[in-house]
Amino acid sequence: MHTVAILAYDGMTGFESGLAAEIFGMTELSPLFSAGIARPWYSVRLCAETPEVRLLGGATVHTSYGLEALADADTVVIPSVRDIDEPVSPALIEAIRAADRRAARLVSICSGAFALAAAGVLDGRAATTHWIYADALQARYPDITIDRAPLYVDNGRVLTSAGCAAGLDLCLHIVRSDHGVSVANDVARRLVIAPHRAGGQAQYIEMPVPEATDDGRIAAGMAWALEHLDAPITLDELAAQCAMSRRSFLRQFAKATGTTPIRWLIEQRVQASLPLLEASSLSIEQVGARVGFESPVTFRYHFVRQMQTTPSDYRSCFAGRPAQ
Repeated sequence: MHTVAILAYDGMTGFESGLAAEIFGMTELSPLFSAGIARPWYSVRLCAETPEVRLLGGATVHTSYGLEALADADTVVIPSVRDIDEPVSPALIEAIRAADRRAARLVSICSGAFALAAAGVLDGRAATTHWIYADALQARYPDITIDRAPLYVDNGRVLTSAGCAAGLDLCLHIVRSDHGVSVANDVARRLVIAPHRAGGQAQYIEMPVPEATDDGRIAAGMAWALEHLDAPITLDELAAQCAMSRRSFLRQFAKATGTTPIRWLIEQRVQASLPLLEASSLSIEQVGARVGFESPVTFRYHFVRQMQTTPSDYRSCFAGRPAQ
């Protein structure tokens, strides 16, 4: 049984620890469990320095797991620290170091990176945190390479995420690494979240929230495009499916999604290629053609740009066999 220890502490919110507990403690994957995945697939433990911790809002949480259980876990999740200027508890630092010595997987969400940094496990590694805290983390721990762009950074055994909600992306990434794309996608569907969010933190720093639209024609056009990803799709065809002029379609699509139709279409093509790379025997060229890319070069370019790895390396990692 793979144990996941989630840190709890006085003054925390329930969001970050809750999202990790929800994903790693999920028990409603019946079709996938019947296909051979152990049930329960992770054993989740809420760990704290004291048996009782107080949450924001007046709630109190009791747990029977202390920092010893955290140090012994296979995966350790550190949510945001209460205050980045407050010294990290020596007991927590020692527990993190003990887990590190055992080669446990260490995960931080948002400002939880400060706890990992205080324990020294981020030295010499790339890491991320919420963009608000990036400068402070870099100034305090100069041996860390701070990457402000991504939603999360995976160093193999030490992983860090950006803001609180990016913890969802990171936890799904861990499930994807452990159990594959199909399982991660099923988890995402049950949580009603995107299985993979393209882009990084910059989209949330620099761009306003897209203006909402109640025009169902855009949604219908997007649904049509998803059913025809294997064929060339032009802007004029998309506009026609939405019964709009090209100019009106571009304006309404931006309001609905915050992006352009072509950029959205490329993202959907890359996402559609993932299960094919993992589970099919199609060549890389055939996969690219199957999801509508004009050439293997175009497929590879957009795949690397979105996924930060090549289609071949992705297949090797998630399919567990050499790329064709």
